[in-house]
Formats: sequence, C-alpha cells, structure tokens
Amino acid sequence: MALEFIDFAIIISFFAISLIVGIVVSRQSSKNADSFFLSGRSMPWWLLGVSMVATTFAADTPNLVAGIVRTTGVAGNWEWWAFLLTGMLTVFFYARLWRRSGITTDLEFYEMRYDGKSAAFLRGFRAIYLGVIFNVIIMGTVCLAAIKIGHVMFGFSAGRTLVIASVVTVAYSLLGGLKGVLITDFIQFIIAMVGSIWATVYILDLPQIGGMQNLITHPNVADKINLLPDFSNIDLLMGIFIIPIAVQWWSTWYPGAEPGGGGYVAQRMLAAKDEKNATWAVLFFNLAHYALRPWPWIIIGLASLIIYPNLDALATAFPDLGSQFIKNDLSYPAMLTFLPAGLLGLVVTSLVAAFMSTISTHLNWGSSYIVNDFYTRFINKKASEKQKIITGRLSIIIIMILAGLLSLVLEEAKDAFDLVIQIGAGSGLLFILRWFWYRINPWSEITAMVVSFCMAIAFFINARMDAALFTDMAGYEKICLNVLVTSIAWLTVTFFTRPSSPDTLAAFNKAIFGNESKFHNFQYKTIAFLLGVAGVYSLLFSFGKLLYGELIIGLVLMIVFIACSIGIISMRKRLF
Repeated sequence: MALEFIDFAIIISFFAISLIVGIVVSRQSSKNADSFFLSGRSMPWWLLGVSMVATTFAADTPNLVAGIVRTTGVAGNWEWWAFLLTGMLTVFFYARLWRRSGITTDLEFYEMRYDGKSAAFLRGFRAIYLGVIFNVIIMGTVCLAAIKIGHVMFGFSAGRTLVIASVVTVAYSLLGGLKGVLITDFIQFIIAMVGSIWATVYILDLPQIGGMQNLITHPNVADKINLLPDFSNIDLLMGIFIIPIAVQWWSTWYPGAEPGGGGYVAQRMLAAKDEKNATWAVLFFNLAHYALRPWPWIIIGLASLIIYPNLDALATAFPDLGSQFIKNDLSYPAMLTFLPAGLLGLVVTSLVAAFMSTISTHLNWGSSYIVNDFYTRFINKKASEKQKIITGRLSIIIIMILAGLLSLVLEEAKDAFDLVIQIGAGSGLLFILRWFWYRINPWSEITAMVVSFCMAIAFFINARMDAALFTDMAGYEKICLNVLVTSIAWLTVTFFTRPSSPDTLAAFNKAIFGNESKFHNFQYKTIAFLLGVAGVYSLLFSFGKLLYGELIIGLVLMIVFIACSIGIISMRKRLF
C-alpha cells in the first residue's frame, strides 16, 4: 500500500491547521497559568463535551475495540461499556460540585477537603503519581498504537513514527494551552467521526465482505455479534459482564471514567463558564462516547475476522513488523490498508487526530499537576506566571519523551488497559464517598493508592515472569482480589486515623454545598442517573440492532432512549 499525493495533502493540511490554532491562541493562553490550564474558566458545554469525547478517542481506542471484538466478540466491550455508570454518576451528582469548588486542578481538592501535612503530601505525591507515572502509562499505550499504525500505513520504524507524531502535538500543546487543545479537539473529533464511518461503509462494500448481512452471517463472525455474552460460559460472563457491571464501575479509578469525576474530565468541568455548562458537557460526553462512536470500530473488527482470521494471517501480511506487535489490536490498521486514495488520507488523518487529541490533553493535564500541585506548592511558592508557564511547557516535553520510551516495551493495547484497571482497583468507592463521609482522610487515600498499585505491579510482574503465583486466577478474579484487599486496607486505616478538623470540614461543606443539604434533590438525581444509563444503553443497542437488520427491536430501543431523554429534560431545573 502506498499513500498518494492527495492523502499526504490531507495529512499535512491537518498538521498545518493544528499548528495555526496553537499560534493564534498562544498569546491569550500565555497570559497566566489559569489561561494556560483552564482557558480562563469561560468555555461552553458543547466545546468541553466534544473535547472530552475527542480525548477518549485515542489512536489506541479503535485498536482496543477491534482486538476485544476478535477475542471475546461484541459483548466483550462490556469491559468498558460498564463505565457508563461511572460517567452518569459524575453527571448528576458531582459535575456541579467540581465547578463550584473553584479550584485549578482536582488535586487541589485535597487541601480543600483535608488538613495537615498529610493532605499536603498527598497532593504533591499524586501530582507526580498521576501527572507523570500514570499519565505516561496511558500515553504509552497511545504511542504504541501510533507505532503500529505508522508501520502499517507508512512502513515507518517505531522511532520515526514517534518523532513525527509527537513533534506537532507537542508544538501546539506548548503554544496554545488548554484553549488550543479544545479547539483542535473539536476539529479532530469531526475528522475522526467522518473518517471512521466512511471507512466502515467502504470496507463493508469490499468483495471479501459483501455487505452487512453477509458479514454477520459469515462463519468467522456469526458467534461474535451478540450484544450480551454467553450466559453458559461462566468465566467469560464473569470477566466481561458481571464483574464490570457489579464491581468494576464503582470500585476502579480509570482515566475518563473516574468515580466522582477527576483527571482531564475534572479539568474540563473546572474550565466551564458555570455549573450548568459543566454538567451538560459531561452528559454529552457520556452520550457520544458510549452510544455514538463504537459501532464503526466494532464492524471493522468483525470484518477483520474474514480477511485476517487469526494472528498468523496478520503476521503473514506484515512480515517486517516485530513479532511482539502482532496482536489482535493490529487488525484495525490492517483493515485500513484496503481503503482508496483520498479516503485513506482522511482516515489516516482521523487516526493522527485521535492520537493528537489524546496526547495533547494528557500533556496539558499532566503539566497542570506538575505546575500547580508540585512546583508552585512545594518548590517555588512565589513563582511568577511566566515561570509557571515555562515549567509547564518543560514538563510537557519530558512527559512526551517518557511516554515514547515506554511505548517501545508495550505489546498490546489490552495489556495496558488491564494494567491501568488493576492500578486503580479498590479506590473508586473512596472517591465517591469523600465528598459526603467526614471520616475519610488523607491516609485513606494514601493507603488505597499504595495498596492497589502494589497489587497491580505484583500481578503484572507475575504474568511477565510466568511465575506460579496467581497463574490459576482469571483476570476478573485478580480485580476482585485487588478491590477486596485495597478496600479493607483503606477502610481500616480510615477508622484508625482521625478525620479532618471540624473547621476544615465546615469550610469545605460551606464552599461546596452552601446552605443546602448534601443530599438536596437526591431522589431526582438518582432517577436521572437511572434514566441516563438506560437511555444511553438503549441508543447504543438501537444502533446495533438497526445495523443487524432487526428493525423492530432497534426502533423500540430508540423510543426508550427518547423517553429517557424527555424524563431527564423534564427534571432539568431540579438537576442543573
């Protein structure tokens, strides 16, 4: 496969637009740290919501979904579909609280909610832990996807791909701050959606595929299309459905689906012009992320089972790619090699856009932690605005280099996904309760963070070394064990350590809840949460059933979605 002039023209034009955006907004973004990291807290919900969606559409996301579809079928996506419950919890219970806090980063929350040296230590440690270590792991998986796409599409080496993909992203991230990221995210999202849908339509029309009905009835595919897992296969059912729905969504901290909100989602809420815009932004994000986007990736993953039925077929098609990269997540970029000139350039641009939107967000978010919660809090408390911005830009470069190096030792997107899930296991309930339960203190959070991380690393190293310990445990059993051990640990510490002082708690409650009860309109929020979950799942499955040709079920599910939407809108004054 060779890209033609029109393909390169599309790709280069996109790079140019991204750089121009960074240059245009650079002056405004460089006024002070608040402008660089939060766009002056003046952003509308639609721009913030699209930015969240664009960020979660990383270059590795289509690869991850295609890999899941090939191994455990469409139903395997419940491993991440279950996080919709987490997102809806943030929408109706926490979005307003985050915006009302008036802080710069979600880590600043620690010294607002807690007191003493332990709160300061927690804030500083989490700044490095999340802003560098955890952030680099996430970005490493995205860079891994870029390596595979770069080789399949261009025949580039890993190093060459990383250099080319990173330079432009780092450049406009350095120049434009969060505002530059938000504007380019909007452009990137449109390109990504158009590219993925158009590519899916073209691939379905390939002679080897023969249309949607031929695809879903093909022997390689027919047993992969179910939206729910096989209930007779207990291990599979537990791993991809029961545990994600019953345990994982509330117990695990995962970027973009943090229980109670956090990370770059919190950054977007804090950048909103008011509480209403913060809430609508997160609601749109969950609707688009879970219902509007997945099906093109799913269909291409299913189609790849016809052309590349196993890993041997992928290895034969790409003999120059290292064996460590020949995994099921390679199937998505492999299928794109069938696209014609022009469309190929658009789709490659959409993948480049997906890479850039995710990386730029994580660079800005991670550097905001380093500057606000480590550098100016502990290193240079009297730092000028210029010094803050310089430090932020320097940290962006360092984080990007570390992520690129890590990507060279990773093998598959699913491996990194599982590792991140394990690292955050057991801490989710703490993040949900800390707004309401006075006993939770910094030592609760420190304990949860340390125990879950040690458990995750133990599982990871054990798997890499093929050691005897834990070998008989399924993935979901490891998650449950981690959640159990971590939860017992932090709850025990919570009851054996003192809570924050009454003055600190009173000041926090007044700033966040004002004169209202913490549980004001709780019943309406609960109903809206249930309607939101039911509505988005109905829309997701409606699209699936309509694609499968099951029109009646698809239309019924669409009606359910509309009814749920009307229910939420009717309660908007009590909710928002």
